Amino acid sequence: MRSIGLDVHKRFAEIAILDGKDPPIGRRIGTTTSELRAFARTLRPDDELVLEATMNTWAIADLLRESGARVVISNPLRTRAIAEAKVKTDKVDALTLAQLLAADFVPEVWTPDADTRRLRREVAGRAALVRQRTQVRNRIHAVLLRCLVDSPVTDLFGVAGQAWLKEVALPEDERALIAAALRVHEAIEAEIALLERRLATVALADERVERLMTIPGMGAVSALALVAVVGNVVRFRRPGKLVSYLGLDPRVHQSGEREAYTGHISRAGHAHARGLLIEAAHKAVGAPGPLRAFFRRVERRRGFQIALVAVARKLAVLAWHILSTGERYRFERTMVTRDKRRRLLRAAGQTIERRRRAAAGERTVAMLREQELAVLAEAEAEYKAEVAARMTKDAAATKGEATVRPSKGHDAWRSLRPQRPALLTGSTASKERG
Repeated sequence: MRSIGLDVHKRFAEIAILDGKDPPIGRRIGTTTSELRAFARTLRPDDELVLEATMNTWAIADLLRESGARVVISNPLRTRAIAEAKVKTDKVDALTLAQLLAADFVPEVWTPDADTRRLRREVAGRAALVRQRTQVRNRIHAVLLRCLVDSPVTDLFGVAGQAWLKEVALPEDERALIAAALRVHEAIEAEIALLERRLATVALADERVERLMTIPGMGAVSALALVAVVGNVVRFRRPGKLVSYLGLDPRVHQSGEREAYTGHISRAGHAHARGLLIEAAHKAVGAPGPLRAFFRRVERRRGFQIALVAVARKLAVLAWHILSTGERYRFERTMVTRDKRRRLLRAAGQTIERRRRAAAGERTVAMLREQELAVLAEAEAEYKAEVAARMTKDAAATKGEATVRPSKGHDAWRSLRPQRPALLTGSTASKERG
């Protein structure tokens, strides 16, 4: 069995081959399809190859797997032997990868399937288009700021706002800049609409997205991004693993006899999914419920930003349980979930049956929404009462009253077997909803 390391670049890959105690063999090949297929034909079925995750990794790995050899994708952030090497060349990197693979020390990353990879590309493509749209809008705002012009409309890029932009008095060169930016903005909007139409079709066909949208603040875009990032949730043994994967876990510093110091979040992993969870947390804390009570409790002690990140972490934990158990959010607002689904149907281009509502029907819908808000307000009050009772119990324990503490073994057992949180419905209720 040979251990083969590949240091992949844009147009070529440096290769190091280890075969038992023989001296390593090095060579360089191009990364075109024909050259990679030619190299794959020289591989044996018992060969093992390793390459670091990069932009073209998955396409190269798919071609090399056609030979029947095992291909391992290494996590570049954890391959410290290469990152900290004093002598760092392409040949040294390839040889180091081969040596780590031979010693079974390669930090392997999970390989997503073709559907998950396609969904990741589409979600990332939409995020890139949204960033470009934001840049264009900022250029238009900059023109108005330079000319000391204040917009009379709230949404500058709505129908009324764009009509005002075309008529506002500006110098000729500034008007030309705005006209060009509006044309670019229109083109980007059209591309976003096309991509969102495809994503909406995928979301409607995936029941995981529907269950994730029961979480307050979680829309179709956030749910799709989580599904794309998580892939098969089984690879995360407990919710803390997903939280760490998204970079929402705190950094911990500990050395010698000093106590561990907990810092800010690690920010490792997928920044886009983490940002969407922060946006979802913004929306979630705006409505009554246990999440808003939790946010306000943390905000009083740690401030707004830290409290918001703590809620985002809560959402990640909820998402793990929902994806793992097939349940829904316990305090789901069914009317809001229905509205989210109707927006998805419109985005997908599907017709929505519209019925003319009578006044009694409108009152019924308004009453249902008020009832849902009342249930959430009651749940928020119950959460506050539970937290107050727990704090009273902890204060009594510090005064020397007898308390029962679980052993370290019991703590370890619970950490390996996450308990179902109270914010989820039972599996029976979930099936009834479906």
